[in-house]
Amino acid sequence: MRDALSRLDGASRISGIDLARGLAVIGMLAAHLLMTADSFVWNDPSTWTAVVDGRSSIMFAVLAGASIGIVTGGREPLARPEMEIARIRLLIRGCILWVIGILLALTGVPVYVILPAYAILFIAVIGFVGLRARTVLMIAAAIALVMPFVQPLLDDLPLWRAPVGAEIETYIGWHYPFTLWLVFVLAGLGAARTGLARLRIQIRMLVLGAVVSMLGYLLALVRVPGSSYLDAVFTAVPHSGGIGEVIGSGGFAVAAIGACLLLCRLRAVRMLSLPVRAMGSMPLTAYIAQLIVWAVAAAVLLGDTADLNGFLALAPFWSMTVGILVGCTAWALLFGRGPVEWALAKLSGFVGSGPVRQ
Repeated sequence: MRDALSRLDGASRISGIDLARGLAVIGMLAAHLLMTADSFVWNDPSTWTAVVDGRSSIMFAVLAGASIGIVTGGREPLARPEMEIARIRLLIRGCILWVIGILLALTGVPVYVILPAYAILFIAVIGFVGLRARTVLMIAAAIALVMPFVQPLLDDLPLWRAPVGAEIETYIGWHYPFTLWLVFVLAGLGAARTGLARLRIQIRMLVLGAVVSMLGYLLALVRVPGSSYLDAVFTAVPHSGGIGEVIGSGGFAVAAIGACLLLCRLRAVRMLSLPVRAMGSMPLTAYIAQLIVWAVAAAVLLGDTADLNGFLALAPFWSMTVGILVGCTAWALLFGRGPVEWALAKLSGFVGSGPVRQ
């Protein structure tokens, strides 16, 4: 247990990243298992559940980019031989994630499974891991400004209305379109290249992320009468791909991660947040566990895994959230790395002998 705890709380691990991932998992559970409000109003607590809609998954994407940045060298990209090994490992992980995602989609649980999209993003980011922070962040900024104007056109392609359109959407996770969501992964990769353990970087993430977020949500107020296309471009509606969401929710994710990194500088916060950090150290295990428990419970209790209203009527949020928190904490203390994360590392680790961190 001491060895497992030292791994979770050791100097080589960035506790704030685990905390941010754990909070993102809780946000994901809330988005899936609670009837959230349609829109967030800061002075109306009954609407605060809306904060998780769309933002949790975007935060996961930014954190995925940060983790990729860490395992490919941190502030300095790995040297060429090690980087080639890291790229192959990312490719293998992407392929495995895609298979897992399709299997989860086949359970019939009525959520948009994000893993097929993550798989494509893991593969797409391979071409960027050798770049330094400024270059990566400039590319991310360019995508954030350009793709919201292109995405509505892609979303309106006849392909999605074809007989196999729904299947293609599932296979590539188009609810989280890789054409646009690459910006979030690159933002996380760029942040990792700046040095996530440095105090000034953490403060910069919090401040700049908050400023960018407010700018994005202000852009979402733009309205052009009679133009449904421009309304789609400037919206901040969750999962819309509008520039308001991309910049607003993307900045929110960066600020939240910066806040978690700063808070985990305090020993008291690290101690109190241990269960959340334990869950954040194995987010893939937590994600899969949620959908498997959901599928089994819905099949047994309702006879239909696709019965969303029936399952939500069971009020599953607290029981599933506490159960996953307790399970992940116990596993982290007894065994260390999460079972799915361990298996992924083993399967991809057959390629070369380069370092694997975080």
